[in-house]
Amino acid sequence: MLNQKNTALLIIDMQNDNMSLGGKSEKSGAVEHAKKQNIVKHISQLIEKAHSLKIPVIHNQFIVSKEAKEVGDNAPIFKSIKEIGSVVEGSWGAATVDGIEISPDDFVLKRTRMSAFNGTQLDIILKNLGVENIIVTGVWTNMAVEHTARDGADYGYQVVIVTDGTATISDEWQNAAINYAMNNIATKKSTAEILKELN
Repeated sequence: MLNQKNTALLIIDMQNDNMSLGGKSEKSGAVEHAKKQNIVKHISQLIEKAHSLKIPVIHNQFIVSKEAKEVGDNAPIFKSIKEIGSVVEGSWGAATVDGIEISPDDFVLKRTRMSAFNGTQLDIILKNLGVENIIVTGVWTNMAVEHTARDGADYGYQVVIVTDGTATISDEWQNAAINYAMNNIATKKSTAEILKELN
């Protein structure tokens, strides 16, 4: 059962290049899957609820410099980000998608690794806030979201994955992440279930 006193809402990579028409990943299927999951609406509902209950909201974004030298090329995903020029700092592509509002009281963290914990102050912030449960939303489910959920469990947090508050490039990839990879590391809940539980 989620307790508003020790819960935080984590929003991962809700950026134009990852899920918007005209973004660098438009041809991947990410735009269509995000719409099918209706994640902008679902995450915005969770943000509104979190703000009303004084639950910390943390936006975590993958941001690189123009040449993306800092990201490396040791993994295909990093090579791809460099090759297509995705999520470059200051660009429209790196900006938060329409419909997701960032409050002045929200935390905004930037990183160049897959997990939201890697290279950021996330763990320190959560511990200082007394957080024990993290509600994880965002894109892509089988990449940054999954990496973050795994690290969250290893850092000692109870992880809740929002099944309709996450998206990737297809139902097949979503199913692989939600119904296989997450089974042993997180609790799965819908937006409606979380909103009801936090009432």
